[in-house]
Amino acid sequence: MYIDTHTHLYSSKFAPDRPEVLGRARQAGVDLALLPAIDRSTHAAMLELEAAEPDFCHAMIGLHPVSVGEDFEEELAEVYRYLQLPRQWVAIGEIGMDLHWDTTYRRQQEEAFVRQCGWAKEYGLAISIHAREAIDPLLELLEGMGEGRPRGVFHCFTGEVMQAERAITLGFALGIGGVATFKNGGLEPVLRQVPKNAIVLETDAPYLAPTPRRGKRNETAYLPLVAKKIAELWEVGEEEVAAITTANARQLFDLDRFAKNGVA
Repeated sequence: MYIDTHTHLYSSKFAPDRPEVLGRARQAGVDLALLPAIDRSTHAAMLELEAAEPDFCHAMIGLHPVSVGEDFEEELAEVYRYLQLPRQWVAIGEIGMDLHWDTTYRRQQEEAFVRQCGWAKEYGLAISIHAREAIDPLLELLEGMGEGRPRGVFHCFTGEVMQAERAITLGFALGIGGVATFKNGGLEPVLRQVPKNAIVLETDAPYLAPTPRRGKRNETAYLPLVAKKIAELWEVGEEEVAAITTANARQLFDLDRFAKNGVA
């Protein structure tokens, strides 16, 4: 069984056929899907899906760096309000920095990231990090937190071996998705060299569909295509990749706390 540690199944891109998408995911062997938050415009849809599929979907809460703008204080206040509700979140995410399109709000992105890391420590939650063209700045921020930093995962990791090693030294896992299957994805050295207990699987659906479906809408059901590529690089069976990455995800996100309450 697989765990998709990062999938936007509540996206409007799945509105036409969401029940079928969920069915295909289960048929593909996916046991659990973790839903990263974006901002106030999508929180309701995310929580509605979680409520409808409590045995399959666990929601995160957080402010996506691309949504950090002039109103980021209001957005953060909403995140903290949700954190105080009498319920369990699987993580704080996705949070981080995105310096690909626009650096106008870089300072605010840093501030939002650091503040949400503090909340993660306060509530004992892992974080899911979005790090587009910002791996090194985020590593520096985390290193500066010392023992006060939370645990977590670099979602959609696309960095180099040295960056991966720095992240793992800090106690972070690497989220590996469709990019690993791309011809020029650049992740083969990372996957060959880093410890297997530092890898978790993800799709980031509906984005970044793996080969041979690259360019089309991604689905959680395509997670085994990522596992197949990793199995080739590790020279093991896909069942072993599933077992290792599922165990890693369960530990990282402390998923046993949901099982104790009959949720997962």
